[in-house]
Amino acid sequence: MTWRIEVENTGDTFGCAESATVLHAMAATGGRGIPLGCRGGGCGVCKVQVLSGRYHACKMSRACVSADEEARGTVLACRISPLTDLSVRVIGRMARCIDKARARTVAEEHQESIQQQQAPGGV
Repeated sequence: MTWRIEVENTGDTFGCAESATVLHAMAATGGRGIPLGCRGGGCGVCKVQVLSGRYHACKMSRACVSADEEARGTVLACRISPLTDLSVRVIGRMARCIDKARARTVAEEHQESIQQQQAPGGV
């Protein structure tokens, strides 16, 4: 079965089979949103907070995700496979880059909207 994965930081969605990890499925479908690192659970770049849904988690490096974090739904996207649709938020080292890029995009869209409204014949 293929489940829908949503990356809350970016709004991107992609499909992921139960037999694949979330990170692998994102990369295989050309998706974006979760940063790619070692893809083996050792670097922590793909650290996410699962906001909703159920998943199967493989063993993760405790240097990247503590037992307490894992119990609260913080995992490495390269080490989980979905059991239902999932919504995740990137929280690792790269989260700031993603949030800054999204803020720039929103600001650019807002500026473009203002320019269209001010243009002759604008909305």
